[in-house]
Amino acid sequence: MAAIAAPDWSGCRRISIVRHPNPSDLSGAARGAHRCPPSAREDPPVTASTRSAPGYWSIALAAAAILAITMGARQTLGLFVAPLDASTGLGVASISFALAIGQFVWGASQPVFGALADHYGPGRALVAGGVLLALGMALTPFMQSEPGLILTLGVLAAAGAGAGSFSILIGAAAGLLPPARRAFASGFINAGGSFGQFVFAPFLQVLIAGFGWMQAMLTMAVLTLATIPLAWPLRRTPEQAAVHASTEGIGLGRQLRIAFADRSYWCLHAGFFTCGFHIAFLVTHLPGEVGLCGLPASVSAAALAIIGLANIAGSLAAGSLSQRYRMKHLLALMYASRAVIVALYLLAPKTPLTFYVFAAALGFTWLATVPPTAGLVGKLFGVRYLATLFGMTLLSHQIGGFFGAWLGGLSRVGFGDYQWMWYADIVLALLAALANLPIRENRPLPAAAPA
Repeated sequence: MAAIAAPDWSGCRRISIVRHPNPSDLSGAARGAHRCPPSAREDPPVTASTRSAPGYWSIALAAAAILAITMGARQTLGLFVAPLDASTGLGVASISFALAIGQFVWGASQPVFGALADHYGPGRALVAGGVLLALGMALTPFMQSEPGLILTLGVLAAAGAGAGSFSILIGAAAGLLPPARRAFASGFINAGGSFGQFVFAPFLQVLIAGFGWMQAMLTMAVLTLATIPLAWPLRRTPEQAAVHASTEGIGLGRQLRIAFADRSYWCLHAGFFTCGFHIAFLVTHLPGEVGLCGLPASVSAAALAIIGLANIAGSLAAGSLSQRYRMKHLLALMYASRAVIVALYLLAPKTPLTFYVFAAALGFTWLATVPPTAGLVGKLFGVRYLATLFGMTLLSHQIGGFFGAWLGGLSRVGFGDYQWMWYADIVLALLAALANLPIRENRPLPAAAPA
C-alpha cells in the first residue's frame, strides 16, 4: 500500500547541505540564529536494536491508539458543558473557564513531558500521563465547585492528555523508527487522534443520554487507563538508551536558545496560536451553538464525529501534499480556508445539514496542521529534541485554546450568543495565514530514484 504520510524528517541533514538558504542573503545575526549545529540536526544512528524491537507496526499502532484515546477524551468535553451546568449550577462561564485552563495546561505540559521523554524515554512519560488523565476524569463527578473542576479537568486530566499527545508520540516514533519509516508513521499517528474524536463523540453522547454525564465520565476514565499498556512498545530499550546517550550532541538549553532566535520558529508559533483558538472554541462551544439554534444535542455530537472523520482524510492529504509543496504554503492555505468556511457558515440557515457540512469542511483542516507544523520543526532543527521543540509550539497552540474556550463562555453570558467570537475567528485565521508566509523553507526536492 502506498505510504500517504506526513513530511519525512529524515532529510534534515540533507537540507542543511543541499537546500539551505544562501548565506549571502542573510545578515550575520540571522546566519548565526537560524543555523543549527550539525550535532543538533543529525538523527540518531539506526542500529540493529532500533530495527528489531519493537516492530514498526507495533510502534505506529500503539501511538495511534494512545492518541485516539487522549484526543477522544479531550475533544469531546464540550458535550459535558450543558449537563455539568444543569447538575452543578455553576454556569457556562465558570465551566468554560475550567476547560480553558485545561486548554492551557494541555499545552504547557507538553514541553515538560517532551523534555522528560527526550531524556528518560517516552514510555515513562506516557504511563504518568495515563494515570493523571484517568484520575482527573474519575474525580470530576465528585466536584461541585469551580476550583474543583479546575483541578480535575483543568489540571489533572489536561496534563495527562498532554503527556499522551502529538509531540511525545510523534517524537517517540521518530526516535524508534528508521528514517525511511518515519513519514508514514507520523501521518498514521495523527490520523489516530481524529479517529478517536470520531468514535468517542457519539459514544459519549449515547452514554450521557442513557446513563447520565457522571457515568459517562467515569466510563471514559476507565477507558483512558488503556494508554498505560499501550505505552509498552514505545519504551526505550537499554540498547536504544545507550545509543541515545552516545549521540547527545548539543544540550537542550542551547537548542532552545537557537530555536527561539529563529524568526521562522516564531512564525510557526503565531499560526499555531490561532489554530488553538479556533479548535478550542469549537470543541467547547459547538454544542452550545447548536442549542442556541434550537437543535437537539445529537446534532452537535454528530458534528464533532464528522469533524474527526473528515480530519483523517485531511491529515493524510496534508502529509502527502507536504512532500510535493512547501509546508508553509499548505499551512497558509488551511488557515485562510477556515476564515472562508466560518464566513459561509454565518450566512447559511442553521439546520442540521448546515452543521454537518460545516463540520466536514472544517474537519478537513482540523488537525491537518499538525504534520506540516511538526515537519517544519523537524526540518529546521532535526528530530533529536523534536518532542520538546514541537511541544513548545503546542504550548502556543493551547494559549490560543485558553482564550478560545474562555472568551467563548464570556461571549455567551455577556451577549447571549457567539457572534463576536465567529468574527474574531475569521480575523485570526487570516492573520495566521499571513504569519506562515515568511517561514524559511525551500522547495521539496524530488524523491531520489531507488538504486
